[in-house]
Amino acid sequence: MAGNSEGGAGMDPMHQFEVQPIIELPALAGIDTSFTNSSLWMVLAVGLSGLFMLMASSRTAMVPGRLQLMGEMAYGFVANMIKENVGTEGMRFFPFIFSLFMFILFCNLLGMLPYSFTVTSHLIVTFALAAVVFCLVTAVGFIRHGIGFLKLFVPSGIPVVMVPLLVIIEVISYLTRPVSLSVRLFGNMMAGHTMLKIFGGFVVGLSSAGLVPLAIAPFALMVALTGLELLIAGLQAYVFTILTCIYLNEAIHMDH
Repeated sequence: MAGNSEGGAGMDPMHQFEVQPIIELPALAGIDTSFTNSSLWMVLAVGLSGLFMLMASSRTAMVPGRLQLMGEMAYGFVANMIKENVGTEGMRFFPFIFSLFMFILFCNLLGMLPYSFTVTSHLIVTFALAAVVFCLVTAVGFIRHGIGFLKLFVPSGIPVVMVPLLVIIEVISYLTRPVSLSVRLFGNMMAGHTMLKIFGGFVVGLSSAGLVPLAIAPFALMVALTGLELLIAGLQAYVFTILTCIYLNEAIHMDH
């Protein structure tokens, strides 16, 4: 169960999502530049994912060890995802997509550690990731097709009278992609960690009151939810990444 527990705030399920400064820094152009707990866990996610891949590829062998096998599985998983959804042309974006997948995965998994901070439970973080994907896909579309990329918003085989309405709908749908992409990840991570905190509070409260037998049910649910959250941590990294591949495929091949 992630989150800090300090005094009475320990029972507050939302306290674990508070961004708190670790190193106070002067504001820059009115923007707080302090190094926060969110910053710390993002740095850890980047560092640990990079260290994992370095260690997995440092001593390659014909018969791979566990670490090498895990690294090769992660590499192959993302590579196959790109080839299946974008084609061989999409492999030029492999470094970006693989980095995106590993960052989200490690942020999600690190958020499961006690007293940690779940970076992906903050909408501003997930929206920033989604915005980068949106800008990349849009840039690729215009670089590859020029002004012809705008044909993406004009469905083929429809009556001319319906074109203006459907173009507006397609444009709105396209512009809301970063919102849907970011809210999906943020919502799943925040909801899961909130539930874990609530059931953890029930276990502690009932145990403190001497009602240990009554604490068994919420404890069992908490264990089950922890396993489910681990599954969701990997699943949400996969969903975010495969949607990125689908959007790239659309920009490259103009499928509609």
